[in-house]
Amino acid sequence: MAIVEWPPAHKCASCAPVARSRAISKQPCSTVSRSAPSVPTSHGPLQEYDDRVASGRLRDDEHQRAIIQDLQDLHDTLARYKPRPVEHPSIESLQPAKKSFLGGLFGRKSEAKTAFDIPSSTPRGIYMYGDVGSGKTMMMDLFYETLPPNITSKLRIHFHNFMQEVHRDLHKIKQQYGNDMDGVPFVAAQIAERSSVLCFDEFQCTDVADAMILRRLCESLMAHGVVMVTTSNRHPDDLYRNGIQRQSFIPCINLLKDRLRVINLDSSTDYRKIPRPPSGVYHHPLNNAAKTHAEKWFRFLGDFEGDPPHTATHKVWGREIHVPRASGKAAMFSFDELIGRATGAADYLELMRSYEAFVITEVPGMDHKSRDLARRFITFIDAVYESRAKLVMTSAVPLTSLFLSRNEMDEAMHSGQAKGEIPEGDEHHDVSDVMRSLMDDLGMNMSMLKNSSLFTGDEERFAFARALSRLSEMGSREWIERGMGLEDKGGKEEMQSWQRVRSRWREDSL
Repeated sequence: MAIVEWPPAHKCASCAPVARSRAISKQPCSTVSRSAPSVPTSHGPLQEYDDRVASGRLRDDEHQRAIIQDLQDLHDTLARYKPRPVEHPSIESLQPAKKSFLGGLFGRKSEAKTAFDIPSSTPRGIYMYGDVGSGKTMMMDLFYETLPPNITSKLRIHFHNFMQEVHRDLHKIKQQYGNDMDGVPFVAAQIAERSSVLCFDEFQCTDVADAMILRRLCESLMAHGVVMVTTSNRHPDDLYRNGIQRQSFIPCINLLKDRLRVINLDSSTDYRKIPRPPSGVYHHPLNNAAKTHAEKWFRFLGDFEGDPPHTATHKVWGREIHVPRASGKAAMFSFDELIGRATGAADYLELMRSYEAFVITEVPGMDHKSRDLARRFITFIDAVYESRAKLVMTSAVPLTSLFLSRNEMDEAMHSGQAKGEIPEGDEHHDVSDVMRSLMDDLGMNMSMLKNSSLFTGDEERFAFARALSRLSEMGSREWIERGMGLEDKGGKEEMQSWQRVRSRWREDSL
């Protein structure tokens, strides 16, 4: 049996587009970088950045430094990472099952794509995006060149060249084993064998052929423990924006946002002295990067100069509400400090009157055993949303698994199918279009909620789905930037208008 080698032998003809895009740094005749780091391996990205600033090669920039801290956090995680051995699929397992006589007679389908289960031990990668001149190449240089010495298999390659090689090897496999052969797991295993850290320059999707396989390819690589770090000129939501059959590419976008930390390299200008943190407001899992994430946002949303972090106490109905850390109009709690106590709607409304932003850390995944915590947290989310405040959160699980574990979701799906409550057609006929879209992303529907053990009663199930919808909206760039006084959105006039809206809410809530 012939084995397709990965990567293929290099040919210099492909260097031209790479050189033009500055994708592969300081390597004049290679689309792939495998050489040992050119700087001492004891250095991390942050120390190397400091060295370059000290030598005058780079100008110190607070926004860039915040991004490099994220790269440093991943560096530190990788220094302790031991990828599990790659399990190569057999050729037989990737070929379609033979149809029985009765199966062929009645048109039963026996072919099924290989499923990929991404282990929780696989570190979350990074997706950096920004315009030309935002420092993408420099950031990738710092990260790749200072990878810890235990990462012995690594690959840096321009994404366009990578996909060309993938398609070529998939074509060879189909030529050898037939068009029904599922070659993606086979090629992915070969890549994973040689690259436990995979760095892409200029991630993009402009071709329908790429769009059709990208989700399964990335998912398969991550299932093998490959950590992906990539640069791009656009946010994942803007990938393949007007492409053919874009709907089939949405799962790949959701995978990228779920498994990679999305970081904006463009420094937004606003009225504050401290640049806004480059990543979104939600972070998982609970690691060193989560602590960095929470501190960055608390510093940005608070007022460390005018009102250094301190404890605070508020009273509601004769009871005291203790705030562990407060600064300006921002408050910071751990999940246990806020939700683990006997708090309720009145407490949350009082906090909304006093603060405009909340940083909640160490949010756990909730299941049927923590039903009371889930209900309480949903009440808090509703209060934040209705008061138009901002919410930053670090959690043990992705947003999609916050209230319903994967096992519970699977059990609910099987239960609904057994009862005939989940039709093959329109599975979301009983929810709104907005909720329908959200639940499509979650891979669930109201029938699954009804069969889950976490919630009782339709009202509670809809409150759960509404909370996820609101979390999704509050994580948007539009929600985050509202009231910040960004110059391109009207500056201080927009901020003052936002404050008037907040003031009216406070009056109405009294």
